This record gives sequence, structure tokens and C-alpha cells, in this order.
Amino acid sequence: MIRLERVTRTVTSGTEQLTILDAVDLFVPAGQFVAVTGASGSGKSTLLSLVAGLDAPTSGDVFLAQQRITRMREDALADLRGAMVGIIFQSFHLIPSLTAYENVLVPMELANQADAGEHARALIDGVGLADRAHHYPAQLSGGEQQRVAIARAFANRPAILLADEPTGNLDTANGARVFDLLVRLNREHGTTLMLVTHETALAAAADRRIVLSAGRIVADDLP
Repeated sequence: MIRLERVTRTVTSGTEQLTILDAVDLFVPAGQFVAVTGASGSGKSTLLSLVAGLDAPTSGDVFLAQQRITRMREDALADLRGAMVGIIFQSFHLIPSLTAYENVLVPMELANQADAGEHARALIDGVGLADRAHHYPAQLSGGEQQRVAIARAFANRPAILLADEPTGNLDTANGARVFDLLVRLNREHGTTLMLVTHETALAAAADRRIVLSAGRIVADDLP
């Protein structure tokens, strides 16, 4: 489902070249839940951005469902991402002028889904916010906003879900609820889940744990 072949990402800082990811090889089969951990600056978020096609590697190739996204035109990549990939950011990125329900509904309407309204209501209910559906983001707690973001990420029934520190801005109780929700949705939908987290206790619930250090995979407990 996800494959990286000798993926390297370098950036220029002043007169120096910094290597963020260094010749990474990785294969994640469909339906697997992978937690990516490592110290700050180890390349975790960059890895997720490359898998999402939001950034391009300096060298190497990224494949999603056997399609080489590193050779795709931007419009084709955007279409593939819209059809296959859900992304959850640490900051929620909700539209403040729309209700929770409307935030979930928008991507389905853009994709012309026939059952958009019904599916949006089911997703809001699935994340436990049926009674908050018509509240605006400013009227929701941080944990509730993150649950709306998760429901929105599932709007187009993605085969792949990418989550970058989804519990990082939440207190312990809300973080645990959000994490449990991600795991449940992964199990129920068979979605391939790649989760970046700094919390080893949360990562322990994953099918597989990958540790990055200085842009390289230094541990991978393949099941």
C-alpha cells in the first residue's frame, strides 16, 4: 500500500546541505497500523509529508497503491490524494465559519458524493459528537475539534490515513480518547494508518513501530 525506495530529502540551510531523510526504504501493507517515533528533528513529519505527496523527495521514489507519486503531475497527485489519503494534522485546520457537521461535509460535496449528508452525519456520530454537530469550532473543546478533524479525514473513505502528532495539543484524557478513536476507525474500516507520535505508550498499541534517528530507520519491529 505504501512503499518508499531509497528516499532522501535534503534542504539548504545557509551554505550547508541538511539531510532530513537518508535513503529510507519502507513497505507498509494495506490495513496495517504503523507508529513512527523518534526525537524531534529525526525526520518523522517529513516522512509523513512525503508519503502524502505534500513534499517531494530529493531522490528516491514513493508509491501509493503501486502508483509512483514522485513522477505524477500535481493535478493527478491532488486527485489521487483526494481519493485515497486522509490527513490529520496536530493543528486541527477546521474552517471557523462552518459547523462541525459542515466541516465534515465539505470534502464530500467537493467530490460529489451522492450520500454526502448521510455519511457526514454517520461520521460525526461515529466520533461521539452527534449532539455537537451544529456547533462552530470556537464552541468546541480541543479534543472535540480534533475529533471533527478525524471525522473529516474519513470523509472520502480513504484507504490511507496519515496522522501527525494528532494528540500533541491535547491533555492526557482527550489525547487517549482521540488515539482510541483512531485505532477503532482503523480496525473498523481496514484503513492503513501511519501515525507520527512522540508518545511511546501510545505507539505500543500499533501493529508495528518504526523509530527514526537522524533521518534513518534505526528500529522496525516487523510483525
